[in-house]
Amino acid sequence: MLFQFSNITKTYGAVTALNKLTLSVPMGAIGLLGPNGSGKTTMIRTLLGLISVDEGTGQVLGKDFRRQQLDIRREVGLAPEDECLFPHTVGVEFVAYAGELVGMSRTDALQRAHETLDYVGLGEARYRKVESYSTGMKQRLKLAAAIVHDPKLLILDEPTNGMDPGGRQEIIELSRDLAHNKGMSLLFSSHLLPDVEAVCTHVIVIAAGRLLAQGEIAQLKQSHSQSYEVRVKGERAPFAVRLREAGCTAEEYADVLKVVLPGGATPQLIWKAAADANEQIRHLRTQRSTLEEVFLTSLEQA
Repeated sequence: MLFQFSNITKTYGAVTALNKLTLSVPMGAIGLLGPNGSGKTTMIRTLLGLISVDEGTGQVLGKDFRRQQLDIRREVGLAPEDECLFPHTVGVEFVAYAGELVGMSRTDALQRAHETLDYVGLGEARYRKVESYSTGMKQRLKLAAAIVHDPKLLILDEPTNGMDPGGRQEIIELSRDLAHNKGMSLLFSSHLLPDVEAVCTHVIVIAAGRLLAQGEIAQLKQSHSQSYEVRVKGERAPFAVRLREAGCTAEEYADVLKVVLPGGATPQLIWKAAADANEQIRHLRTQRSTLEEVFLTSLEQA
């Protein structure tokens, strides 16, 4: 088990950041979703033992986060959203210092710093001062510092925020490689749902400090048994009218019709409507939900 919480509550004055949060998270690539103020950052700080909680218990990598904070930090890497680079420091020194903070010797930390900078594509910039790095380079530098000690769990907090498409793709590919090829568990916190879906296999959705949804992305995006995507040869609008007359909900979307059958109906209703309208169906398939729909549905049920 990657980590688990039981009835974790954390308040800041009158604000409840975590509200009896209970969850159990498996090893793997985990997406962390939630609106602003949902408690995501507080949850990350709790995992690392950086803040005390009002009540509740939990473990991270089998260790009690209230009593074994230093042990946990030695096995966890964090690339925070905020700027955390030291000015007037060259890249390799910054990464090596991160290694020394978790107990690596100076020699081992420097060697690993060079290796991780090569891995993230900053080998040629290793002796440049960090303030001269671009936004994308700074994100990759933070990633290198987070993995210099080969952690069991890597936490990335908004790793692609504010980046251009090329830089985003680089971070996504590195994250995927670490999680799926290097055997490193990953907690990927982001408001960019396509990035989460590109990297992660599981997702956690929280809001107001409570768990709203959790599970494998593929399972959460189950097919809607009564919803279909339909593409026809002729004009969509007249056929949509015919479907509505038959009791369906039909909306035009891009080049397809999104059709929801009435209760108890089968797709035969769509075929009959097409025959009555002398229309030819070119495409008919069950509609699958998107991660965005999973997220929004979870918030609606909060």
